[in-house]
Amino acid sequence: MSRHRLIFAGSGGQGVITAAIILAEAAVLFEGQNAVQSQSYGAAARGGVSRSDVIISDAPIHFPKVNQPNILICLTQEAYDQSYSIIRPGGLLLTDSALVHVKRKADAKQVSLPLYRSVQERIGKTIVLNICMLGALQSLTHVVKLESLLEVIKNRVPSQFVNMNKQALDLGVELAQASSS
Repeated sequence: MSRHRLIFAGSGGQGVITAAIILAEAAVLFEGQNAVQSQSYGAAARGGVSRSDVIISDAPIHFPKVNQPNILICLTQEAYDQSYSIIRPGGLLLTDSALVHVKRKADAKQVSLPLYRSVQERIGKTIVLNICMLGALQSLTHVVKLESLLEVIKNRVPSQFVNMNKQALDLGVELAQASSS
């Protein structure tokens, strides 16, 4: 049985919830998996901590919340400070090196990538930070295929922005692969 329990945590406006929805849709629509996605917002829609839980499984899913993720993505310091301790031992903790200072050692593989800075430099629009993060996540975990993510992006994003999102997805893959070398 294959089961992935993910938490995406960041700030309102970073697109962590959109990224979680894209991942869950890719798993269901193009990978034949079961998936659930739930979300919560902090005090403010923009700037407060937002979190999205995703479970992807080849078996039925009976509870939609993630208590102990095997994959945790933190895109802000506040999200990291609130969440790093709940990761399942041996899991993956993915952070942005410009936005999160990893202060404590979690019992997990920790990968810190320059996502924000790279998106800013290469694409010029940080609105696709979440898509870059999805590319890195895909490369590190292979939870879904890259093509599946791209198909969902094509269906969700206005056509004039698909190429920019594809560039961000590819950039995330590139950053993750460089970190593994």
